[in-house]
Amino acid sequence: MASTLLALAHWSTWAVCAVIKLPQLAAVLAAGSARGVSVGSLLLELAGFLVFLRYQIYYDYPLQTYLEYPIIIAQDVILLLFILRYSGNMKRALFYAVTFWGGWYVLTLRKWIIDLAMNLCTFISAASKLTQLRCLWQTKDSGQVSALTWSMSAYTCATRIVTTVMTTNDLAVLIRFITMLILNIWVTATILHYRKTKKTA
Repeated sequence: MASTLLALAHWSTWAVCAVIKLPQLAAVLAAGSARGVSVGSLLLELAGFLVFLRYQIYYDYPLQTYLEYPIIIAQDVILLLFILRYSGNMKRALFYAVTFWGGWYVLTLRKWIIDLAMNLCTFISAASKLTQLRCLWQTKDSGQVSALTWSMSAYTCATRIVTTVMTTNDLAVLIRFITMLILNIWVTATILHYRKTKKTA
């Protein structure tokens, strides 16, 4: 029973993550605008994902527990490029690429660096969600922000809580997923609130 639950959690997480950013990409492309989508939030999310992936690889955790991260990172990079294009800031793409590549290398120069980065990763990832929330609160408009993408993120956090408990039981990873679950639900609810407000206005 436990192995079936674990396999189901892994497979469903991978399936969701294979398309997790597609609703957001579709909304941005259809509108020809990234209105409402926070670049700062996306950059922080990307940083958090890269740190988390590097941590999992460094400690040789089972591939099944982090296989979705390269897929999500690739989708985030594509989304970032479209946001930069629509906002007229494509020149920043090279700077971001060099910064993230350099960070990827520096993370494993010393064990204490990757451990510290993982502990900070929860704060970085939380900051990405709070940045998106701030953007929504300031504009009172969900714009092109996809509630489906954020609700899928909440689902994957919930499944990763289960898989982490059943495999590595790493406390830092568990705290991260619980925090992200709460914040992803909050962002989803805020998007839906402003979408409903906009329809009734």
